[in-house]
Parts: sequence; structure tokens; C-alpha cells
Amino acid sequence: MKVSVIIPAHNESTRIERTLQAYVSFFEQKKINHEFVVVLNGCTDNTLQVVQTVQQDCPTIRFINLPQAGKGLAVAVGFKDALTRKNDLIGFVDADMAIGPSSFYRLIVQVGTFDGAIASRHVSESHVYPPNPRIKKWGRVFFYHPMIHLLFGIKYKDFQCGAKLFKRQVVEAVADKLTMKRWVFDIELLYLCKKYGFILKEVPVTVCDPGESRFRLHDGFNMFFSLFQLRFSKMKENKFTKRG
Repeated sequence: MKVSVIIPAHNESTRIERTLQAYVSFFEQKKINHEFVVVLNGCTDNTLQVVQTVQQDCPTIRFINLPQAGKGLAVAVGFKDALTRKNDLIGFVDADMAIGPSSFYRLIVQVGTFDGAIASRHVSESHVYPPNPRIKKWGRVFFYHPMIHLLFGIKYKDFQCGAKLFKRQVVEAVADKLTMKRWVFDIELLYLCKKYGFILKEVPVTVCDPGESRFRLHDGFNMFFSLFQLRFSKMKENKFTKRG
């Protein structure tokens, strides 16, 4: 069984080398047949040069250089690229090493008879360092998650943890239908899995926040707007499908 891991990277020159070396070393120790596909998106630093340097000693690393920024776009392009080869499991992980290789390995081990496994920070046995502020927890529990359940009918304890893994048939079904290039692309991905009847397992992971990302107020408004944009776009698709 071969595993393809997509790593979206936007200006990650200071972190991508450590991430790639850690993941390659771990997968080789575990004797996992693998590849890593770094999808650079809208990079304006020297991330490309760093990846090329690491690639010289790690032939299982591939890269795609996109001029346009967007994590959702990068994952979708990576999915389609992985499907051109004989990969059995296809997933993605963030480039910042918030989720280390041992946690991602849990997804591989526990996917079992499920169609996919998604990392979760909010199930029992998960650990998050440092702990999230209470205000973020309240916003998630009382507002954001209920809204997602209302709009899309999906209910998980964690929608946007940066590691997910799917069996090949899942990616084959959803890759061409992913439209969200930045915000809430995880929601669209999980909604499509529900639409096509795929069953996913939430897996506890250890998350170490690197502390370099900042979630600003206008990011929250963008996510709020994107949720409704996604809902309306899926409603239009469903109407078109029924008429067809």
C-alpha cells in the first residue's frame, strides 16, 4: 500500500525543511511506501529553493509550484497529481509541523475499514500545546460548529485540523468537485464525503502550535462569508443535478 501526502506550502522557507526531513525519516523507519508532494502556492520567498535542496537527498519528495495562493487550491491540485500514480491512500498535512509524523501515522493505522481518517484536536486522548483560549472554544462549540451542522448536515468535533487521509476512491470522487481555494475548503471536502456516502473516522492527535500563525478578526468574517458562499454554491449544484 502506497501513501501520498500533500503538503501545501505558502512562504514556508523557515519551516519546510524540518518538516520534510522529519516526515521522510519517520516514514522510512516505518518502512511505509510513500511520496510527499509539496504544493507551493503563491510563494514570494525561497521555499522552492529549500524544497529542491531537500529533494536532492530525498527522492520520494515531489513538488508543484503554483503562482496562485490558497491552501484549498494547493490540496486540490495535489490530490489530482497523486491520482496520476498508483497511490492507495492520499492525504494532506500542514507544513508547519503542528502535527508531527507520529500523529499522522495514527491516521494510516486507524483508517482500517473506514473510507478516511481525519485528525481531531477535540476528541478524547488528543493533546494541544499550548491549550486554546476559552473564547475560541466557546466560539467553536456555541457558534461555528452548530452553523456548519445547520448548513451542511455534517457533524464532527474538529473540521479544520490540518491533517486528513483518504482511500483512493474518496479522492477520485471529490477531487474535481473541490472549489474553495482558501477559506472553509475543509468543510467542502467533508461535505462532499458525506454527499457520496463515505464514512470517516476522527482520530486523536497531538498538536503543537508553532505560534507563528495569527487568526485576525477579518479572517473570522471571511470564514463566515465563505460558509454561506459554499452553501449557496452547493444548492445551485444540487438544483442543476436534479434538472439534468
